[in-house]
This record gives sequence, structure tokens and C-alpha cells, in this order.
Amino acid sequence: MGSVQIVTTILAAAITAVAVWLAVRAVLKMVAVIRLGQPAPERFSDKVARARTMLVETAGHTRMLKWGVVGAAHWFVMVGFVVLSLLVLEAYFEVVTTDGGLPIIGHWTIFGLVTEIIGVLGLVGILVLMAIRLRNRPTRPGGRSRFTGSTMWQGYFVEWIVLLVLIFGFVIRGFKVATDHFEFPFWATPVSHAVGAVLPDWADGVSVAAAIKIIISMTWLIVISLNVTMGVAWHRFLAFPNIFFKREPAKPAGSGLGALRPMTSQGKPLDFEEADPEKDQFGVAHVEQFSWKGLLDFSTCTECGRCQSQCPAWNTGKPLSPKLLVLSLRDHAYAKAPYLLAGGGKDLTGEEKATQAQLAHLDVLALAEADKPLIGTAEEGGVIDPDVLWSCTTCGACVEQCPVDIEHVDHIVDMRRYQVLIESSFPSEAGVMLRNLENKGNPWGAPQNTREDWTKGLDFEVPRVGEVDDFEYLFWVGCAGAFEDRAKKTTRAVATLLNEAGVKFAILGEGETCSGDPARRIGNEFVFQMLAQQNVETLNEAFDGREKAKRKIVATCPHCFNTLGNEYGQLGGEFEVVHHTQLLAHLVATGKLTPVQPVDGGVTYHDPCYLGRHNRVFAAPREVLGDAIAGDLTEMPRNSERSFCCGAGGARMWMEEKIGKRINVDRVEEAMATGAKTVAVGCPFCSTMLSDGVNGKGAGEQVEVIDVATVLLRSVKPEQPQGGKETAPIGG
Repeated sequence: MGSVQIVTTILAAAITAVAVWLAVRAVLKMVAVIRLGQPAPERFSDKVARARTMLVETAGHTRMLKWGVVGAAHWFVMVGFVVLSLLVLEAYFEVVTTDGGLPIIGHWTIFGLVTEIIGVLGLVGILVLMAIRLRNRPTRPGGRSRFTGSTMWQGYFVEWIVLLVLIFGFVIRGFKVATDHFEFPFWATPVSHAVGAVLPDWADGVSVAAAIKIIISMTWLIVISLNVTMGVAWHRFLAFPNIFFKREPAKPAGSGLGALRPMTSQGKPLDFEEADPEKDQFGVAHVEQFSWKGLLDFSTCTECGRCQSQCPAWNTGKPLSPKLLVLSLRDHAYAKAPYLLAGGGKDLTGEEKATQAQLAHLDVLALAEADKPLIGTAEEGGVIDPDVLWSCTTCGACVEQCPVDIEHVDHIVDMRRYQVLIESSFPSEAGVMLRNLENKGNPWGAPQNTREDWTKGLDFEVPRVGEVDDFEYLFWVGCAGAFEDRAKKTTRAVATLLNEAGVKFAILGEGETCSGDPARRIGNEFVFQMLAQQNVETLNEAFDGREKAKRKIVATCPHCFNTLGNEYGQLGGEFEVVHHTQLLAHLVATGKLTPVQPVDGGVTYHDPCYLGRHNRVFAAPREVLGDAIAGDLTEMPRNSERSFCCGAGGARMWMEEKIGKRINVDRVEEAMATGAKTVAVGCPFCSTMLSDGVNGKGAGEQVEVIDVATVLLRSVKPEQPQGGKETAPIGG
């Protein structure tokens, strides 16, 4: 060992020791913060499925590859980071001696070939990612960037570190070639040989380059260890557990889609018959009241902004960005952590749990952070502004796109629950809806004895449960389908088609009440459970004696479809629920319904969030439309899992949209740009929002918004009346 090798070895050992010590300290801090969260015992179920899902999503990059070039580039960089970590390890042998290498595998030609290929593709990948970040930098002219609000220096730092590590990997190999110490043939490592051809025959070059590579790598580790909130770097470690502990590992998309997570206290679902606000946690009032998985979510965010780029609120000038919300919660959690770890915190009555002695040594900044309300305006020093919280439509676009499975919607609704149930703080106009749900069983406040009025004028009898026992499907009409004028036309169309196809169905009539979706998504879990338990009891009685496979429900509203099928199981209601477009597609496919006259004029289809993104029903409505229209369906640029929200979900249907551009107008402009004369929908909320948007654009005579069922009915029974101009909804 020469003098150069002695120096490089000492430098490598010293910086590595510092980096490892800081990294261990950082990991312990992160673990301590995450453990502050509430229990979530359900996250440990079915470990085999969780491990399988984690491997598929990480190794297969199933989310990232949806983004084409970005996904492919990121995959090569990820693989490069994992595999080429071996070359960083090899550098510790190379600082000691110029012909050093990894024991055993370090001299295998296949090892040289694989690392060469990955090194080249990693270089290409990181350069592509750097170019994309620069092209989409927030300061660029023209429009918002998905990186707006991200800590840009951290992104640039990580990318340059990756680039330099990859470059010095080839420099080391090049010096080995130049000094005739390289064991791999030209055909396996052509780039390394090419680099070696231009480097001098410098005997100490390998050790110096290896030391530089180690210094670069350890500098990266030191920097991220000193910045535990640096998600752009830490996500490459935290993504694995975050995906492993996702809510529903069997789901092909975001596990935070579909059903909402039940309201829990100390990790157990809350029973409102026994719950006590002074003993049980109602929603989330403080950051430590999120589950530990929530705190892991916040720590894992990589600040990529894919959630932000797809969010309807952000894209229409609202203050909500799912990314910025998560980052605010993350930064608040880590800033407040010293106070919490010292024993601080408020109990459920608002009293401080720590003694003055426990808090005496704390930094004033941690104490100031502890005093911040979780929800509050800038003047109040709040972490999350109320306008941010109430802008969410719960459309799930953020969850769908997040590559590390952050469950944004669950966290937003948890914060809403506390605001509604304990603080009684929510947009005033939504109060009317909640009172109507409690007193009338529907959000419009319509009399219960008018639930069956939609059946009047039909040329066949609509059977009721109790009057007939021999029915295959229970037709869940829903509040909109029973009371809202536009939706009643859809209800009549579906009933007519089912009758035409010979399907035996029955309705609950006045025995039906609201599914509870708007109450649950605004945060009023109490009203949701009251309505849901009533419905579960009614449905169980209607299906008495039937096994689950024969407890079939068809619903026209995706919100009811989602609630009955995904959430009623939490309350003892197990049913097979289908959306009407799924049933209609089946009836057409089996020849029970036959389109005879194609509907022309051009048709585009709007995917409802709770049908498509939340429940993966994309094909059925398109199959129905494909059979019913003349020509091909004209797709909007944002369709299927990237469909743009109509703006009505998350109980936003009953709240005023006062900030930015109206979401429904943005979507209508996209629909009208296709040139289609008919905008087909599969949701009564979407029908209302898009119809209002079309009328607001003064295009009500040129563009018609109708349900998929109505399109099919016009094709199956052309003699049916076309419906005329839509009327305003009840209460609108």
C-alpha cells in the first residue's frame, strides 16, 4: 500500500464513519416520530400479499411506468441505485489497492456486463430526469408546475449525486483499463474500455477515483441524515415499508381508493353507541393523532408532484395541493416531535399531559410548533388552512397517481371528522344538507313519501320489495335518482331497460334512505353510521335467507355503488353491488337488449371518479356506448384513471365553489373541445355538474349531457321520448 492508498483509505474510513453515525441517528429519529402515531393493527394482516404487492410495485414500477419516459428513466435509476451500490462497496477495496475488487463476484464477467449495462442506462435515465425537472421547474414561464412547492435544491442535489457516482464508476474502471488492471473483456464492458482509452496510465488513479466516489456517496448520506424531512432522498428507503403497509395490498391501484378508512380511536373502529369524546378520539385534531402509517406516509413523500398535477382543486386555482398538504403535515410533525417525545401533548379534553419540568429544556421553536392549530388560517398560525381542507372533492386522483401509496383522502377526511363532529366547523351551506339527511333521510330535504314518484307514467309496474319475493336484483334508486329531475330520467331509463330485458328487479321505495356518502365524506361519521345502519338492517331483511352471491344490488349512482359495496361491510352489510352500466353491458352482450338505431352526433364519455378511479369500472360504460352509437366514442384527453373530476364529490355538491375556476366548467370545456354533441355520464352528480357547466357556457342547445342508460334506451327503443330540455334540480 502506497502513500496515496494510505491517504485515500483514511479519508474513506473517516467520512464513512461520520456518515454512518449520522444515518443511524437520523433513522432512530424517524422511527421515534413515526411511532408517535396511533395504532393501526390492520396494517399487519396478510403479510404474504403485502410482500408480493411491494415487490411488484417497486421492481415492476407499476405506477411510475404509467408516465412512459419518466417511469422508464426512473426505473433505470432505481435499479442503478440498488445494483450499483455494490460498486460503491467495491470502491472500498479499490482505495486500498489499484487492483482491488469485490470478493467472489467481482471478477465474474457476467457481473461486469450487468453493471456496465445498468451503469449506462442509469446515466441515460438520470440525465432524462434532470432534463424533465429543469423543463418543469416552477420558475419557468407559462403555467403551474408539478414541482411547485417542492424543495428544488434537494431534487437537484440528489440527481447530481447520482450522476457523479455513475460517472466515477466508469472513471474507476477506465483507470483500471489504462493501468492494465481490468479483468473484463471489451465485449462485456465497451464503455469502460472507451473511457480507459482516453485516461492516462496513472497507477494511483483507481484509488483516487474510488475515494472521490466514496466521498460523493457519503456526502449524500450526510446531507440526507441532517435533513430527515428530505423525502426526495429518503423515499428510496421508506417507499418499501410504505407500500408494504398500504391499507389494502390486493388492490391494483391506490389502496386509499374506494372505501374510506373507518373512524378509529386507539386503533379500534369507533362505536358511536358507546363513544365518549372525552375518552375516544373523534377524527384528527393534532398531528400525533394520525396513525403511525399516516406519519410514515408524510415521511415518504418524494415531492414529485404527480398528485398535484392531477388534482382538480389545484388545477382550477384552489389552495389545495395534495403534495403541499402532506409536506405541511410532515414538516409540522418533525418540528413538533421534540415536544411530543418529551412527553408533551394535549389529552382529549385539551389539557397538557407533560409537566413543566419535562418541557423546561425544550427549544422555543418546538414549543411554538406545538401551539399551532392543525386546522387554522394564516392569521391563526394553522398548519392546514380551512380552504385547503374543504377544497377536496375526494376524487382520488392523488391516491391513484402517488408512486409510494400515500393515502391522501383518508387523512383529509380524518381532519374533516374532527372539524365537523367536535368543532362544528365546516362550510355553512353544507349544514342544510346535513340537517336534511338527519331529518328527511336525503340531502335535498324532499318528503320521503315522494321517493316513488319517478315510477309514475311508466307503462309497466315497478315491483316493491315485500310485494314480491322473486327478484334477482334490488334496484337501489338513490336520493338523486328519486328526487332530482335529471337523475329521475336515468332511473326511468334503467327501469325501462331492465323491464325490456326481462330482468326481475324490485325497489325499496319509501324504505330506502340516503346511503350516507355525503355525510361520511364531509366528515360527519355519526350521521353516516345512523343512515348506513338503518339501510343495512333494511337490506338484510330484504335479502333474508340469501347467500351473499344472491344478495344483488344494482345502483345508478357511483357514490351509492361505492358505499353499499365497499363500506356497508364495515357495518355488517355484505352485498354484491353492480353499477347499472355493468348490468346493461352484460344484458347487451348476452342479447337481452339489442340496440337497433345508432345514436349519432358524436358522443364523448366522462368517467365518474367513484365509478372509474375508485372502483376501476372503465370498460362497461364504454361497451354500452360502443353498441349504442354511430361511429367511435370520442375520448377526452383526460379519461379513465386520469379522468378529471366534475367537482361534486366529497360533499362538494352542497358547498359553494368560491375560489378559482369552477371545476365543472373546466371539465365541460374539455368535453366541448371534442366536438361531440352528447356528453355521456354514469353518475347523477356528474350529470348535474356538467349540465350546469354546459348551460353556463350558453351551449345548452348544442350539447346534451345524458346518462349512458338514456343513450342505450334511445338506441334500443327509438320511439321513446328524447327528454327535452333538462330542468333544475330540487333545491337548486
